[in-house]
Amino acid sequence: MSETKRVAVVGGGPGGYAAAFRAADLGLSVTLVDMEPNPGGVCLYRGCIPSKALLHIAKLIDETREAAHWGVEFGKPKIHLDKIRAFKEGVVQRLTQGTGDLARLRKVRFIQGKARFTGSSELQVDRADGGSETVVFDHAILATGSEPAMIRSLTIDSPRLMDSTGALELKDIPASLLVVGGGIIGLELGQVYAALGARVTVVEMTPGLLPGVDANLTGILEKRLRSRFENTFVNTRVTELKEQKNGIRARFEGENLPAAEQVFDRVLMAVGRRPNTAGLGLETTRVQITDRGFVTVDLQRRTTDPAIFAIGDVAGEPMLAHKGSHEGIVAAEVIAGKKAAFEPIAIPGVVYTDPEVAWCGLTENQAKTQGRSVKVVRFPWAASGRAITLDRPEGLTKLIVDPETERVLGMGIVGTGAGELIAEGVLAVEMAALVSDLALSIHPHPTLSETVMEAAEAFYGHATHIFNPKKSS
Repeated sequence: MSETKRVAVVGGGPGGYAAAFRAADLGLSVTLVDMEPNPGGVCLYRGCIPSKALLHIAKLIDETREAAHWGVEFGKPKIHLDKIRAFKEGVVQRLTQGTGDLARLRKVRFIQGKARFTGSSELQVDRADGGSETVVFDHAILATGSEPAMIRSLTIDSPRLMDSTGALELKDIPASLLVVGGGIIGLELGQVYAALGARVTVVEMTPGLLPGVDANLTGILEKRLRSRFENTFVNTRVTELKEQKNGIRARFEGENLPAAEQVFDRVLMAVGRRPNTAGLGLETTRVQITDRGFVTVDLQRRTTDPAIFAIGDVAGEPMLAHKGSHEGIVAAEVIAGKKAAFEPIAIPGVVYTDPEVAWCGLTENQAKTQGRSVKVVRFPWAASGRAITLDRPEGLTKLIVDPETERVLGMGIVGTGAGELIAEGVLAVEMAALVSDLALSIHPHPTLSETVMEAAEAFYGHATHIFNPKKSS
């Protein structure tokens, strides 16, 4: 490895700054380019972080209402939007200031601006201060992320129509909100607005919310959301949006609709995200892009241009910040001459609604699709002492196990704090742990983590808090 090797990272999100920081730690000369004033990207400025700050507030509001069941009553919450926005923005500012400080400590040269490839060894950067410069590199890492997708036929020129970025600005709380898309973003933001007082209607074109996620996990979430949302329609399409004086009129096609048309104060389009690969000058390189706009990469995250790597959302699904961060570290290590590859067995997914839904490794749906023989064991949170003390017994923890080897292949959890619990499943899958390893690992009592241990014990038919004797073969 040469200490003079020059690395340019285009995009300062969780993948980009992780790549830049790791490359700098390995002694490389690093230039990081991003349009924001500090590293952080969409996740930190307009995605993961601000949405979780708002979801925390939403959960608190819900808990104050539920506390009446426990003998503690609060008055009706007073919503001060200015203070809520200030809290959210303060969280973002604190974290982005931290990433900026870390870049300076590592001597990463950070340029605020927009970069465009002019070949396989240089970038043209239009700086935010109005100047421009050429950055020459030995290797580049493309980490430009993604942007909200919109349905072209439903896109109208109206301030009442929002994408996820607009929804997080929290300009006001509409009396009624239509959420087009019952995926992660739609449900998370829908729950925020519902807690703050909006009447929320969610429309999803597939048979269930969170398409692709196992039904016995989403079913528990869906039941709770139906008590929070005004309406939840599945197998339903929005066929037209039309602005009028009192809002946006939406036309629907689907099942069990009370009316084919309804007027909403605001509409949130939450139908997914698309990779940011346009306008980067990639045509001047040998980088290849798929029909869906993703950059083609190998296990080391190297593109079809040997000098350029790609990570994060532009490198393919799943579009998750933690996946991009790990890819960035791999790319930096490969550039530095280390043996590294991106070959995870279990990339966790988390939906930060209340209750949360989390999964990793092989899912039940995937096992059925693959025709794979698995043993699924479930532990209901109605049998968890800790869940009952929280008055949240509706959760479920399940394990996907190879019946022959008893290896843990996957884990799924729905319940409060599921996102914090799923890491144990990731470790189990990655380490090829046996279900007996989880059963024999002493978990503290009373905790929600015990549900993992008891799910493992259920595989053998002797979970302490449920009765499910193992059937003889």
